[in-house]
Amino acid sequence: MHFFDDVYLGSPPWEIGRPQSEFVRLESEGEIVGRVLDVGCGTGENALHFAAAGHPTWGVDFAPNAVRRAKAKAQERHLPVEFHVASALELEKLGEQFDTVTDCGLFHTLLDPFRPVYSRSLQASLTPGGRFFVLCFSEDEPTDWGGPRRVSQAELRTTFEDGWDVRFIRRARFETTFREVEGKAWLAAVRRA
Repeated sequence: MHFFDDVYLGSPPWEIGRPQSEFVRLESEGEIVGRVLDVGCGTGENALHFAAAGHPTWGVDFAPNAVRRAKAKAQERHLPVEFHVASALELEKLGEQFDTVTDCGLFHTLLDPFRPVYSRSLQASLTPGGRFFVLCFSEDEPTDWGGPRRVSQAELRTTFEDGWDVRFIRRARFETTFREVEGKAWLAAVRRA
């Protein structure tokens, strides 16, 4: 955890100063519905976008420095977002359920043993029929620059097969501040069965 908390003392490359375009598009298409939880929210740009669009929104991250910065942004923008330090693997501890949950760049940081734990945690945080959207680097993204682990469609389908319906997995772009990074990604939409 110290790495991620420390990186938020500066400007990590995944913090682009605005919401990710893929989530802006989802919201404009009516895919983001009801109460929203942004898991691994970082400094809150996606969550703040959902709140500005009228959704009651929470954001959680396990990095206290990220949550501190997200809360400051919400206050500056006068947006009523609930930001909390919490583990994505223990979302049931929030004692809340949401209609939509989003993940921008968290899934591709999880080691294999934690993926089923994450799936169960998400199910506990979603209402029946609730929607989950994940944006993660795909195996098509070159590895010469390092960065997080790449994810295949098969890995997404395996993680979200028990108790989920996969609606779609489509090619997408994960935006960063690195010019040399193409950002080849998957955007997956799954529904709690």
